[in-house]
Amino acid sequence: MIALSNVSKAYQTIQAVNNVSLEVRAGEIFGLVGPDGAGKTTMMRILTGLLAPTSGTVSVMGSDKLETAREHIGYVPQKFSLYGDLTVLENIRLFGALYGQNKEQIEVLAEHILGFTKILPFKDRLADHLSGGMKQKLALAAGLMHQPRLFLLDEPTTGVDPVSRREFWQMLYNLNKEGTTIFVSTPYMDEAEFCTRIAFMHQGRIVSCDSPQGLRQRYPYKVLELRASDRNIKRHLADCPILDINSFGETYHLAVNNAGDAATRIRQALAAAGIAITGLEEIEPTLEDVFVVLANEVA
Repeated sequence: MIALSNVSKAYQTIQAVNNVSLEVRAGEIFGLVGPDGAGKTTMMRILTGLLAPTSGTVSVMGSDKLETAREHIGYVPQKFSLYGDLTVLENIRLFGALYGQNKEQIEVLAEHILGFTKILPFKDRLADHLSGGMKQKLALAAGLMHQPRLFLLDEPTTGVDPVSRREFWQMLYNLNKEGTTIFVSTPYMDEAEFCTRIAFMHQGRIVSCDSPQGLRQRYPYKVLELRASDRNIKRHLADCPILDINSFGETYHLAVNNAGDAATRIRQALAAAGIAITGLEEIEPTLEDVFVVLANEVA
């Protein structure tokens, strides 16, 4: 469905995309993940034909002429871009007309797609009066009005509440089951877990690409999860055999080579500092752990 070969995009002195080669197969839910400024949005715009690469080749659905493939591509941009002074249904009708459908087709599709996205009861509400999650569902509905075979979504759930995020991803799963290939960028690692394959992008480059399970299996260290009564513990662990310390909510993830030896040293160091440990155990690495290592390797 998508093939990129040595694609780069530069803005004067800024290299937004740097020599990226990537393939996305039909039927995948493919995730592009990485921190802000990694180059994800530039990649999306290249795939939709909104930007031309500085160098390299781009093929979408077997064609290097994106104009011919565009009618089969749906796109949800990062920022809400529909018309706030139109109702939900008016926005959907407008997009149906822009895609060249007749009135009868538009009405049938609008009923189906608004029902699918669970916003049919709000069809007469102005888009500006929708919540953030509802706006994203409307953007999703608009992008489906021509029944695309490939759906590109640029960080579609940023700023959306957790419940709406789950509902949105359930809709993506349902679309995928119906045969739509999904290419989605996200900064959220829990969403990356939902993808069949993930490419981690950092400073314009694809650092690693694999399934979530494959990425975790390639993680080179052991991970200890630490809970302690004091949140300022890093300085007390300076002499322990710890490769990296990262905070995850109320816990710390500690990357170590030898879990048993490190745990013993950690207990001794915190006991000497008068800090109570409420939990210390070895856990399986998360995608956050994996991506911290990958980012450090290319920093």
